[in-house]
Amino acid sequence: MGAPILVDASEGNLSPIDIAIKELETGMLPMTIRRTLPDGTYQDIPLKWLLK
Repeated sequence: MGAPILVDASEGNLSPIDIAIKELETGMLPMTIRRTLPDGTYQDIPLKWLLK
């Protein structure tokens, strides 16, 4: 979808899935999950916390 590659992909022919897995394993993805609580407030959880 046009996003820049955040890891070194010079190892040869890597598929987009392989690149995404590599980015996930290295913790390079700047993603946050927003969890909505029953009282209407929310909690932001960085993806890095879930991978520990």
